[in-house]
Amino acid sequence: MLNKTYPYYLANRPQTSKTMLDVRDKYSGKLATRVAVPDAKAIEKAIAAAVKAARPMREFKPWARQAVLQHCVARFSERRDELAEALCIEAGKPIRDAAGEVTRLIETFRIAAEEAVRINGETINLELASRLDGYHGYTRRVPLGPVSFITPFNFPLNLVAHKVAPAIAAGCPFVLKPAEKTPIGALIIGEVLAETDLPKGAFSILTLDGAHAAPLVEDERFKLLSFTGGQIGWDLKARAGRKKVVLELGGNAACIVDADQGPKLDKVVERLVFGAFYQSGQSCIGVQRIYAHADIYDALKRKLVAATRKLKAGDPKDKNVFLGPMIDEAAAERLHGWIMEAKRTGGKILCGGKRNGNMLDATLMEGVPSDAKASRQEAFGPFALLVPYRKFDEAIAMVNDSDYGMQAGIFTDSLDHAMRAWNELEQGGVVVNDIPSFRVDNMPYGGIKLSGLGREGIRYAIEDMTELRLMVMRESA
Repeated sequence: MLNKTYPYYLANRPQTSKTMLDVRDKYSGKLATRVAVPDAKAIEKAIAAAVKAARPMREFKPWARQAVLQHCVARFSERRDELAEALCIEAGKPIRDAAGEVTRLIETFRIAAEEAVRINGETINLELASRLDGYHGYTRRVPLGPVSFITPFNFPLNLVAHKVAPAIAAGCPFVLKPAEKTPIGALIIGEVLAETDLPKGAFSILTLDGAHAAPLVEDERFKLLSFTGGQIGWDLKARAGRKKVVLELGGNAACIVDADQGPKLDKVVERLVFGAFYQSGQSCIGVQRIYAHADIYDALKRKLVAATRKLKAGDPKDKNVFLGPMIDEAAAERLHGWIMEAKRTGGKILCGGKRNGNMLDATLMEGVPSDAKASRQEAFGPFALLVPYRKFDEAIAMVNDSDYGMQAGIFTDSLDHAMRAWNELEQGGVVVNDIPSFRVDNMPYGGIKLSGLGREGIRYAIEDMTELRLMVMRESA
């Protein structure tokens, strides 16, 4: 069970407030808990504390940072069931998927603990000509200083972990604003961090709404802003001033199914269904566009529809439920409107298409116009469309005909097609023989075009949160 109330965290310490935020069970709609909300003075105190903590965090030794992260791994493991239940309630995520996200939270902190003690520099050969004899170059990485984070609702644990864990490993104090719809996971992370000996001011977790989060974007005392969310990220970048900015802004991920996959369609379908409808499709790399070769299109469509119709929808607390609610009714209503619009303009609903409150059927369509919102924009819900192709060049072109570029997938036995996909697809990543929804927490993850800029993944995030310092040494005469 959730606590009746939760504090926010200011300079490593829990704080109460007269102003409270209601957090609701996303399936029942009932009040689940209440969260303390900081005022403007608390925001300023959090930033000032992070600035003051910059030097103590820089001097906090790598082994000590590792010990903090290892403590988190141990405590998250002990509180695994509590974290999964909180995620199930506040995000409406089916309980088995919630348990999987807790596992990823633990793995992300474990990877960061390993990386904390191997943030290395390099030796550079400067003796490129006789005039440079005796000169040697060395680099090392040092923490940027205070950083700010803004995270979304769809992965309230792991997307927080992908910012917080590398910040600790790098030695950067941070101020985090979790999504107001799903703040509990971040606050439990804060509770565990408060048990450690991090320097005072090393972290603050502020349960703000977007309207009051401007200082986290605009304050010049922050050296980096890392934002995961929607297209508003580009506006935040424009307001961020001189600080470094990392953006992960979603996508409408595509997957190609090649002609040679006929004997493997059952496995392909299993992965496509998971990628399209896992956690009600509320993933930046959820499968939204499926391009299948004409030779296997009808068979793939038949199997996809059959498998989709078997998905059990309902209360996410039921271990047999695969499809839970969307985050709120407005989100479900938006996507349902796109589905109806696609139908009016020539699209055919193969299965699904109905909505009840924030529960939206797992929906497959074909014949959707390429300029329809359901094709061009990010569905971020339980929806996928199918399109046949004849030539591989055609499939490549259709995947690239998008304003987004996070990840794409391709099922193929052709090395040539796999390499061409990697070379020609305008994506941050290409996943061969699996769905674009595949992600491991140590890999470089991020997109191009409207999908954002920069890369997450622990080592890559640490690089963003540190800067190179060069030393040139001349041998004494």
